[in-house]
Amino acid sequence: MSERRWQGELLAPGGSVAMVEAAVANGADAIYVGPRGWSRRRDTYELEDEQIRRCVEVAHAGGAKLRAAFNTHPQSSEVPALLRKVERLVEFGIDGIIMTDVGCIAEVSRRFPALTIHASIGANILNNEDIRFYREIGVSQVVADTKLTLRELASRKHDLEVGIEILIHANKCYTYLGKCWMSPYHRFERAVDEFGKDLFRGSPNRGGLDYRVCLEAWSLYSGDTKWEERVALKNDAFFLVDDIPKLLDLGVNCLKVQGREYPVELVGGMIRFYRGMIDTYLTDRKSFSLPAWKARLSDLRMERDRERTQGTQSLLQEARLPVLTAPGGCSR
Repeated sequence: MSERRWQGELLAPGGSVAMVEAAVANGADAIYVGPRGWSRRRDTYELEDEQIRRCVEVAHAGGAKLRAAFNTHPQSSEVPALLRKVERLVEFGIDGIIMTDVGCIAEVSRRFPALTIHASIGANILNNEDIRFYREIGVSQVVADTKLTLRELASRKHDLEVGIEILIHANKCYTYLGKCWMSPYHRFERAVDEFGKDLFRGSPNRGGLDYRVCLEAWSLYSGDTKWEERVALKNDAFFLVDDIPKLLDLGVNCLKVQGREYPVELVGGMIRFYRGMIDTYLTDRKSFSLPAWKARLSDLRMERDRERTQGTQSLLQEARLPVLTAPGGCSR
């Protein structure tokens, strides 16, 4: 048997009430959902307040925690609405929130000192001074940048009293995850939802969609001279299976799976896979077979890649739809 138990959590995506139910049923320790207009996803995969209330009930009934992701960068006029939203979710019993914007993190921490705040991948935390700063403004757990090595993660865990969250199923970006300014290349359209929240379609940073323009067929020119026929801007999806045993030994606080836009059945399968792998390793490290678990992942990988490809193609097609421009040049 294992000499020590991992005290961390497996964090699952919740793009709908049904997905939260599936995540709980398949062994998630925590689930994150996105409040409508605030979480860098299409509104189809974000939730209304009453849906979030229901998700809190589902998670708690299954012994799991529920968090809400506020990953956009609000304008000053939007901050009061954000604070009202947070207040309502706190009344629902939300277990914590995930945030990107520095100023909003500080203000939420002042207004709700008992609320657990995690710094999102969009905070782009790379070094120990970043972590110290976020701790000073009220953050208790940080999502490590996907470019960090295990040695760097070990340094943060050893030197700083902070929770470390690792994306084990996500994608790498050629710039910084959570701060894409390339998406509006084709389409940038401003709209206001029924609650008065600005939505900039084309900019995930402002509540719109990430059209994944980086995955277009790009070429490189210098004047009229073509230097490269095909330039690949890295946005590779990954399964961090090889490193999971090392991360568990390191004692990271949270292993996170992305995928609110995937089918419920696929997300349920992914959580079931990771739950089984984690528990098997912790039960008996010596006889644990990593190749066997990698082989079991193949079907999930193919289904995930198929869903991601279809989703990307749909987004790129949508990005080319005409944008209606309101008087004065503001797109609506």
